[in-house]
Amino acid sequence: MTAYDYPLLGFFWSMLIFFLWFMWLWLLFRIFADIFRSKDLGGVAKTLWIIFVIVLPFLGVFIYVIARGNSMTQRSIDVAMEQRAQFDSYVRQTASAGSGTADELSKLAALKDQGVISDAEFASAKAKLLT
Repeated sequence: MTAYDYPLLGFFWSMLIFFLWFMWLWLLFRIFADIFRSKDLGGVAKTLWIIFVIVLPFLGVFIYVIARGNSMTQRSIDVAMEQRAQFDSYVRQTASAGSGTADELSKLAALKDQGVISDAEFASAKAKLLT
């Protein structure tokens, strides 16, 4: 009986409305984030954009996307590239920190081979590195 009261096309229509509403909220939050992230807008301009988007949401969002859509995309790309560079730097730093012990051991072995340090000094320094 409930399937007859709520036909299949009604279900699809409800799902379409829900997903459009969800996309609208996502776009609205993305625009607010972009307004605050933008370095080329001053405080007054940011305030005016926020007021415009709050007072006239549909018109404000559409005008913002038309007027600042390209720069919005560029700012997103810049943030992604900056995060990638930070991640790569972290990975390089972490990877090089792990090989520090091996590098020190090879330097100690080279010093021992050159006769700069004795076998006892090498063993002592090696024990300090490995503990």
